[in-house]
Amino acid sequence: MISEFQKNLNNVTGYRASRQKYADEVLDNRELFPELIQLCFHTANKNSSKAFWILEFVCYQKLEWIKEHLDFFCSQIKSLKDESAIRPAAKICQLLILSHSKQKKIQLSEKNLEEITENSFDWLIGDTKVATKAYSIRTLYLLGQHYDWIHPELKTIITKDFPNHSAAYKAVAKEVLKKIK
Repeated sequence: MISEFQKNLNNVTGYRASRQKYADEVLDNRELFPELIQLCFHTANKNSSKAFWILEFVCYQKLEWIKEHLDFFCSQIKSLKDESAIRPAAKICQLLILSHSKQKKIQLSEKNLEEITENSFDWLIGDTKVATKAYSIRTLYLLGQHYDWIHPELKTIITKDFPNHSAAYKAVAKEVLKKIK
C-alpha cells in the first residue's frame, strides 16, 4: 500500500523550496525517516531520486538520524544508476565522512568506510556529472587522511583527468591537489 508520504513525492520538484518543504515534513515527523531511506533505494519507484533529494536536505540538519541505517545505506549506494540519486548520495557520503573524521558524531565501521571509498572512486572515474565528481574528490581527500593509499591514487586520477573537465571540476581538483602536496 502506498503511504501518503509516498504520494506526496509526486509533488516534489527540483526547486530548493520544494525539496525543503518535504524535508521539513520528515524533520517534523521523524517516523517518516525509515520510510524515506527505503524509498531512496527502491529504484523501481519513479520517485526514488526525489526521495534522495529530500534525504540530502534532512541529512544537512539531522545527519545523526542515519546512524541506525548506515549499514543499509552504505551497502546499497552501489546499486544507484540514476544521476539524480547519485549526486545527493555522494553529498551524503561527504557529510558522513566529514562527520566521522572531524566531529566524530558518526562512527562508520570499516566496512562502511570501504563501501564509501569504493563508490566514491567509481563515481569519480565513471560517467557521472561534475557535482558528483566534486563531492567524490572531497570525500576521497578526507578518506585519504585515514587511509594512506588514497591520496596518491586520487592525485593520479585527478591529474590525468584535469584537462578534460569543466572549470568547476578543475577548481575542486586544484583545491584538493594543494592540500595533498
